[in-house]
Amino acid sequence: MLFTDSAFIIGLVVLCVTYFLIPKKFRWMLLLAASVLFYAYSGLSNLLYIAATTVSTYFVTRKLDAMAGARKEYLAAHKSEMKREEKKAYKEAANKRRFRLLVGLLVLNFGILAVIKYGAFAMRNMNALAGLFGNDNAFPIPQFLLPMGISFYTFQTMGYAIDVYREKYPHEKNIAKLGLFVSFFPQLIQGPISRYDELSEPLYAGNGFQPRRVLFGTQRILWGYCKKMILADRILPAVTVLISDPEQYYGVYAFLGILYYMLQLYADFTGGIDITIGIGQVLGIPLAENFERPFFSKNITEYWRRWHITLNTWFKDYLFYPLSVCKPMLNLSKWSREKLGKTIGKYVPVYVATIAVWFLTGLWHGAAWNFIVWGLMNAVVILISERMTPLYEKFHAKYKWSNTRAYDGFQAVRTTLLMGCLRMFDCYRDVPMTFKMFSSMFTSFNFHVLWDGSLMKLSLTGWDYMILLIGTGILLTASLLGRRGSVRKMVLDRSPVLSCVLTVAMFLAVLIFGAYGIGYDSSQFIYNQF
Repeated sequence: MLFTDSAFIIGLVVLCVTYFLIPKKFRWMLLLAASVLFYAYSGLSNLLYIAATTVSTYFVTRKLDAMAGARKEYLAAHKSEMKREEKKAYKEAANKRRFRLLVGLLVLNFGILAVIKYGAFAMRNMNALAGLFGNDNAFPIPQFLLPMGISFYTFQTMGYAIDVYREKYPHEKNIAKLGLFVSFFPQLIQGPISRYDELSEPLYAGNGFQPRRVLFGTQRILWGYCKKMILADRILPAVTVLISDPEQYYGVYAFLGILYYMLQLYADFTGGIDITIGIGQVLGIPLAENFERPFFSKNITEYWRRWHITLNTWFKDYLFYPLSVCKPMLNLSKWSREKLGKTIGKYVPVYVATIAVWFLTGLWHGAAWNFIVWGLMNAVVILISERMTPLYEKFHAKYKWSNTRAYDGFQAVRTTLLMGCLRMFDCYRDVPMTFKMFSSMFTSFNFHVLWDGSLMKLSLTGWDYMILLIGTGILLTASLLGRRGSVRKMVLDRSPVLSCVLTVAMFLAVLIFGAYGIGYDSSQFIYNQF
């Protein structure tokens, strides 16, 4: 079930009304029931996977908590008897047992994700390798239906388990409440990836009805539908045409494809996140922001601090930092300094950790080589940019005009175009073809397509282009105004009537200008595939 399905919208209205009518102590149960029904709609068999994650995580974290409590009690009871070395040895032994238990949980759940999402990809590559030795199709290709949002709920739940292992907070004693944290329906499709200590309290509290909060939430939901149905779904046919026939659409077409796809992806993904956060706000459940005006970024590192924030912070907190300080990496650091010199050696562990994280980030986005290359290309650009930082600083110190708003704008455009070029791997889904289309932008000068009417043959009419132009302008204006604070709050504080008028205007805009597919069904969200 998609956010754009009429059944979902009707069900959401019924849920919100019921939520505020029933006693507070039952409200989290209603959310759990709604989440289970929402997920069951995608396939009853999919419930087995999310149930396995919930149950395994519950019992393992309960055991981790018990083991930590037993360790503390033992040390407190024998504080006067044990020497410092004995205490240290006991702690290390106890922590090793807890660590092995955590690893077992991670292997189980990431193993389920790996087999379902990457099993076929791995077998195809093994068959390709075996084919080099004349043994074609040596391995059978498994066929699994990818459960909706499995990457999102697996990462969220394993983050919770790691935090319990780190003793950041105690485990959730109620398995049903843990089930709600794992399966909370608004964020199942495309995130954000929430943290237990931030989400649990409002999720279980049974929040009361607050008109201002409900209005803000409704506005955020409608803003998300505007992005998705007016912009993303409207430009989708043109993107499909451009990438479906690269032999015909090259050169300037490839550049247009970059611009079109950037708009589609941003409007689609942020639109879905807006709907998710808006639903949470209506219910009094704040969800983490996942975007912070990424196209205003001055470099790629800043861009990734602003785009898909919760995924990137997950990789940073649960992979990059632990990987950077683990024993093998410390040994590598020592070896690198001895063999390569201190200057080069100190960067080797950082480079290895960065490349590993971006390799897995690419793999997270899809079981295909184009996503892996996309991730590695991001790593290469980031590492080169970091090494060039001293030169950038000298440049800015020497040329004062580089510290102006005009130059900031240049940097933002440059970063946006760079990220758009990297996104070509996502568009064409074929690595050699991506490089071919990228080079065509500099070798095939078919600029005439911009004015000879060819753009009208991309499944878009003049009316479509006008709506896209106006909609993009509104989107940019809202982003600029958002730098000063919440636009919704500013409008409501200035004029409650205007705030209500804008709410109705967004609703009508979706009805009138929304792009609908066959049977008046909107297209699937891009990140639903993850």
